[in-house]
Amino acid sequence: MHLNTVKVQIQRRLSGWRIVSLAGAAVILLPILFVLLSIFNPPSDNWVQIRQYLVKDYIAQTVQLTLTVAVLTALLGVTLAWLTAVFDFPGKRFFRWALILPLAIPPYIAAFTYSTMFSYTGIVQTTLRNRFGIVPNQELITVSSMRGAVLVFTLFLFPYVYLITKSFLERQSASYIENARLLGRSGLSIFLRVALPLSRPAIAGSISLVIFEVLSDYGVTSYFGIQTISTAIFQTWFGMYDADSAMRLAAWLMMIVIGLFLVEMLLRKRRAYSSTTSKSRPLVPRRLTGVRGWAAGLFCMIVWCAAFLFPLLQLIVWAGWTFDSMWNAGLFKLIYQTLIVAVVSTLIIMIFSLIAAGANRTRSTASFVLSKAITAGYSMPGAIIAIGVLVVFLKLDKVWAAFHHQLTLGGIPLVLSLTLAMLIAGYVIRFMATGYNAVEVGFEKIGRKYTEASRMLGHGMTATFFKVDLPLIKGAVMSGCLLTFVEICKELPLALILRPFNFETLATKAYRYASDEQIFEAAIPSLLIIGISLISVYVMHYLDRRWEQ
Repeated sequence: MHLNTVKVQIQRRLSGWRIVSLAGAAVILLPILFVLLSIFNPPSDNWVQIRQYLVKDYIAQTVQLTLTVAVLTALLGVTLAWLTAVFDFPGKRFFRWALILPLAIPPYIAAFTYSTMFSYTGIVQTTLRNRFGIVPNQELITVSSMRGAVLVFTLFLFPYVYLITKSFLERQSASYIENARLLGRSGLSIFLRVALPLSRPAIAGSISLVIFEVLSDYGVTSYFGIQTISTAIFQTWFGMYDADSAMRLAAWLMMIVIGLFLVEMLLRKRRAYSSTTSKSRPLVPRRLTGVRGWAAGLFCMIVWCAAFLFPLLQLIVWAGWTFDSMWNAGLFKLIYQTLIVAVVSTLIIMIFSLIAAGANRTRSTASFVLSKAITAGYSMPGAIIAIGVLVVFLKLDKVWAAFHHQLTLGGIPLVLSLTLAMLIAGYVIRFMATGYNAVEVGFEKIGRKYTEASRMLGHGMTATFFKVDLPLIKGAVMSGCLLTFVEICKELPLALILRPFNFETLATKAYRYASDEQIFEAAIPSLLIIGISLISVYVMHYLDRRWEQ
């Protein structure tokens, strides 16, 4: 078979797949557009009061929380990345991967764990009173505040900045740092004048992930009583039963997210970051000896204990207290319900990701726009996706009810908005990016030469995909499956809004126990979530090591 004929047939297959991708992108963007366009709907009476008295406070607290967390996570993450990438000190081999582990603890679990630990009857204050005779100031030690939310987000989101910045420093800046050393620059001067400017894209990208996590949060802010836009959406929906006002608040939150995208684009305008050479070699760490080496190790130990070890040990102790009462059929049902929706959603995401990524293997403007549309849901807070999906399903119910009535079928028409289909749709829209990005990286790595060679040997397009393409990218597909599965198991805002009546997941059950002050009972569901989350941390570390090799 001639090579040009093969390329034409491949383009035809990609065109067919691209139609499916366009349809999927439209489905993903539809709930987001519904929310955005709701800002033009006539306002309700509740909205007039919310806009006049509450919106300014919601926006102010959202901006204050987001900016503070962004600055602190940048400082902590970049400092730890610099230490572990550039220097060698006692315990570095352990902390190099252990500092990723805080990502396994969702912030809403850390919130009620730390709040209870630092409460009047918690382990911290009781130890200070009974062992050392110290009675701390309650205003200073309490965690249930804006200060506590900043602490929780900083401790449990800094690994995003740490991991991405460390990888960049180790792989891209070795020659620059070593040249600066040869020119007589000291450690601090190299960091400020060389490493920090070079790492700006990595730092900016990781901070954007942190910001999106904070904007998407509902568990931490609602538990600590902080009035952000996300918590206001829930309060308006479930407290006032006002869907229109909740959609307007979601639209305001979306405008903030879009504004962040525009700011990032302006900051990167006419700026390019690339290496001047194609040769790269690993950075050779400089040994820290004496007090400086032990100080670096102690700093990493303090951060790791505060961000992972202490809350994990506390949850294990609480789980031991409630094991007999909690380990029953109800818990097994909870695990089953969590796994079934996660597995079904992950399968849908990965199947569509294979089709969409396969269709976008050509480097073109259309492929770029289509990939951005497919992954748009991940950059939107969960509350926005949930509101949009709910509105779309309610409209589908109205259309189906009218159609059902015209056909005079009798009985009660199927109500889509009260089924698991709505929750699964929300998961698919929200986490399509995790599966799609993994598959896209796999396709980019293998190129199209193997596909063309298989077609020239007489294999059909379907046989080529299953016998050639899929085996070559199976590692990327498995990574995408695991990361997507874990993200779905941890998700809270979507599950709270879109779950059917009397349907709970591990995330919603742990949060409801904590909200009802049943902290000890929340320990076992929380530990199960952390155990599942450790899978994603392992996958990230494994991929990081493979990239280095």
